[in-house]
Amino acid sequence: MGYRIVVVGATGNVGREILNILAEREFPVDEIAALASRRSLGTEISFGDKTLKCKDLEQFDFTGWDIALFAVGSEATKIYAPKAAASGCVVIDNSSLYRYDPDVPLIVPEVNADAVLGYQKKMIIANPNCSTAQMVVALKPLHDRARIKRVVVSTYQSVSGTGKEAIDELWNQTKGIFVPGQEVAPSVYPKQIAFNVIPHIDVFLDSGDTKEEWKMVAETKKILDPAIKVTATCVRVPVFVGHSESINIEFEDFLAEDEAREILREAPGIMVVDKREAGGYITPIECVGDYATYISRIRQDSTIENGINLWCVSDNLRKGAALNAVQIAEVLGQRCLKKG
Repeated sequence: MGYRIVVVGATGNVGREILNILAEREFPVDEIAALASRRSLGTEISFGDKTLKCKDLEQFDFTGWDIALFAVGSEATKIYAPKAAASGCVVIDNSSLYRYDPDVPLIVPEVNADAVLGYQKKMIIANPNCSTAQMVVALKPLHDRARIKRVVVSTYQSVSGTGKEAIDELWNQTKGIFVPGQEVAPSVYPKQIAFNVIPHIDVFLDSGDTKEEWKMVAETKKILDPAIKVTATCVRVPVFVGHSESINIEFEDFLAEDEAREILREAPGIMVVDKREAGGYITPIECVGDYATYISRIRQDSTIENGINLWCVSDNLRKGAALNAVQIAEVLGQRCLKKG
């Protein structure tokens, strides 16, 4: 016997990826419903070799369904996630709404799968921010070996993290630069994204950090270890899919770069591609469509006593969102619901 699964926000980038990954990983599905707003009612969505027609989220009854994977914004989630949970359907939420709620587990399965046991408090599990998810996958095995004191991370985040409108803006601005009369002014972003980088993701806080930077700090502490100090600078770059991160890690104990490389090679969810030659590293265009978090450029930081630098790349629509949500569903099924 399999699960009755609901995908909320099925017409969006992440919702479509969730459906793709459920099919690819052969998640034990007995029945599946694709939900979206009323304007998408009847829209056809692929699920493996099947075609689903979108149903109206507003009218949907979650009673009798096992798991709802939410891929909509916080406003819609605030309305419909509690309804799903109250009807006995476990919600796995991709928005930021519940990430910092102490009664809601925030999970990256390679890092803190045991936290899934706390789902019953609110029948909701939170998926972390895309930039946090790939970073903690890289940090966890190293933290287990040498205890991390401090992390300094700079991100290079693709436009797909903002949504389809941002992908279109990058595409149209790029074309417009080469075609006189087709120039496109910024609307999704505050400045031109084509051939540019923007050191601004989400809103600015009083501290001077952006909310994206604050999320990486707060979520790393909740998922991995509250004692770790994290400082982040988050930057949007003109890449369609795939987030990259330059990560500097300071440990309590010495960790040699060769040992760090071997630890990461053996760690779940990670692929190490680290040759000290031209092209001996992974770039975002090469990670698209893959499940793995890729690590390259592993090297000692000689400016501090116990330091390592590394380069971390992952498909933000997959590990940063849809894949992680499906992996949570797998853990939930195996450890708690035990149907499939």
